[in-house]
Amino acid sequence: MTGLRAAARIVAAPDGRGGTALPVLDGAGPFALRRLRPHGPQARVALVGAMSAPLGGDLLALTAEAEAGAALRFTTTAATIALPGRTGAPAVYDTLIRAGDGARVCWLPEPLISAQGSDLRMTTRVGLAATARLVFREEQVLGRAGERPGRLAARLTVRRAGRPLFDQELRYGPGAPGWDGGAVLGGHRAVGQLLVVDPAFERHPVVARPLGATAALTPLAGPAALVSAVAPDALVLRKLLDWGLSQLNAALGAP
Repeated sequence: MTGLRAAARIVAAPDGRGGTALPVLDGAGPFALRRLRPHGPQARVALVGAMSAPLGGDLLALTAEAEAGAALRFTTTAATIALPGRTGAPAVYDTLIRAGDGARVCWLPEPLISAQGSDLRMTTRVGLAATARLVFREEQVLGRAGERPGRLAARLTVRRAGRPLFDQELRYGPGAPGWDGGAVLGGHRAVGQLLVVDPAFERHPVVARPLGATAALTPLAGPAALVSAVAPDALVLRKLLDWGLSQLNAALGAP
């Protein structure tokens, strides 16, 4: 028995009146996409989980494109839980994000929870025009309360103006050497990062600094900055990443 195969696609485009329209909002299977009330020029989309996914053996793909001048904010209404399937095969979840000239994408899903016995391989690819801006949050919780995590491999790659900006792969759980050691998680069970790409960083570079005992803000080789954090749980992790975002907004002069 094979797993589920499902795909979803979002396209955001300027509406000609100073806002952003959503000419394409299409999803199947576990992808139930909902339009939310826009905020200023920003179109907002929420993913509502219509069924349990990803399960082992599932092949899921999500594509989002913000055309030149568009502003898109993506969220989810609940955490995503990776669960074991019947086939023993890993689940695959691929996300592709593109942003054209002058576009802004805020990608802020709720955490991914890696449940015991699951096996998930996530790939997120982002392509940005030179003047595009990105706020990207990624959070992983390793195991539900009182359980060990499943296997999780997550890779994030970002290209700006066709050139590599960021490429990172993380692996946790059974078979990943050293993932729970002091040099990686040190016993913590929530891990996340916040990546901000903005041409304004060329004028206002970020200074690397710690954000408490388990988080750090780091400038990247390009107009970008990264907040990385580990925490005992998802709530503390979110607070650390939100604090990091506030520091970056202050550096950029944003409200």
